[in-house]
Amino acid sequence: MTTDTAAQAAYVVAALLFILSLAGLSQHKTSRSGVVWGIAGMVVALAATVGLASRSITTTGLVLIALATALGAGIGLWRARVVEMTGMPELIAIMHSLVGLAAAFVGWNGYLDVDAGLSGSLLAIHHAEVFIGVFIGAVTFTGSVVAYLKLSARINSRPLTLPGKHVLNIGALVAFVGLTAAFVARPGMGLLIAVTVIALALGAHLVASIGGGDMPVVVSMLNSYSGWAAAASGFLLANNLLIVTGALVGSSGAYLSYIMCKAMNRSFISVIAGGFGTPAAAAEEGEQGEHREINAEETAELLGNATSVIITPGYGMAVAQAQYPVAELARKLRERGVEVRFGIHPVAGRLPGHMNVLLAEANVPYDIVLEMDEINDDFAATSVVLVIGANDTVNPAATDNPSSPIAGMPVLHVWESANVIVFKRSMAAGYAGVQNPLFFRENTQMLFGDAKQRVEDILRGLDALDAPVPEMAGSR
Repeated sequence: MTTDTAAQAAYVVAALLFILSLAGLSQHKTSRSGVVWGIAGMVVALAATVGLASRSITTTGLVLIALATALGAGIGLWRARVVEMTGMPELIAIMHSLVGLAAAFVGWNGYLDVDAGLSGSLLAIHHAEVFIGVFIGAVTFTGSVVAYLKLSARINSRPLTLPGKHVLNIGALVAFVGLTAAFVARPGMGLLIAVTVIALALGAHLVASIGGGDMPVVVSMLNSYSGWAAAASGFLLANNLLIVTGALVGSSGAYLSYIMCKAMNRSFISVIAGGFGTPAAAAEEGEQGEHREINAEETAELLGNATSVIITPGYGMAVAQAQYPVAELARKLRERGVEVRFGIHPVAGRLPGHMNVLLAEANVPYDIVLEMDEINDDFAATSVVLVIGANDTVNPAATDNPSSPIAGMPVLHVWESANVIVFKRSMAAGYAGVQNPLFFRENTQMLFGDAKQRVEDILRGLDALDAPVPEMAGSR
């Protein structure tokens, strides 16, 4: 078997492993095996690529490849070990930026090092691939960097609203089409520099124009962009595995974004165009009435007398690392005969599936973790709902206030339950900058403080309820 044949066979195996990985990651119970399949596919792909490259490069080149592989693996292992779950969205965003940057570099290399055997229509196709690859890569790079800066709170999460922002976006796309035609007709470095600058500016503006509350969709969409960037690199490098893998990532990311847009009542096209986030109305930033407070002991007593409890987690639970005491709370309540379930909004947290991963990490049984569509009709028959670190995903303004920035967004109807306990550090608005009228409803009480500490206080309160009452001195 020749090296080419062996490499192509390995690429087929790697592609199948990546497909198995995506299939495994689509369900909680098979997600771990999905990760293993993905790792195995990447190992096969890297080995095949290095083996194929070893035929035509010098020993120095092989040493450089080994050093780059070791450096990349070392950085990846280090970041994976030290990153907190709250930092996972930022980590993924910055990884997307690296994919985009690599695609842009591959495109530039394709322009600077053209195969001498290409001519006529094949050369024109090559130049089109170069131009499109650079454009997609540059948009993905700066868009992902801005997403990282927003998610890590290094810049304001509010949307950037430049005058005529949609005209700017459309103008950039029109310029890209025109420059592509010009480049294919007569390639030149000036045109490639121009499209690179336009793409870098467009990527930054697209994501900067999107509000913080919509960032989970942005991360998913950038995942799709990075896939198409990889596919573009595959065409330039004549690498079938990159084409297949890029198409898998691009299409799956786009489909996930579509599902999330449906969950948020957003237009899928507007996500791609950027700028569907709008700043919160000034009138909604202040408090809208009097709120009531409750302490941990009173909450424990309320939970101890409940027949059914639904817990709706959000990003605040991740920040407080409260998933473990929350899992313990669920276990204790179930031992007392209380029906306990978790209600997960599709965009809870700042990353698709963020809450599901946290709960799985704490060994919460999969069968009591339900999606919004599965549990929304059950709130009316629920004794107590615990809102732990969630805000925008439980905001009744989405259904009651047509002028709200989140109007029309499907949310968890927690306010329909008999009692709602909201865990928050303060009365501040959520990540989308929209005040939540849930906090001022008659059946809602606020439990202030660090979520982890408050849940631990509730656990002690439940233990106190179960403790035997000591007899009075002298009683019989």
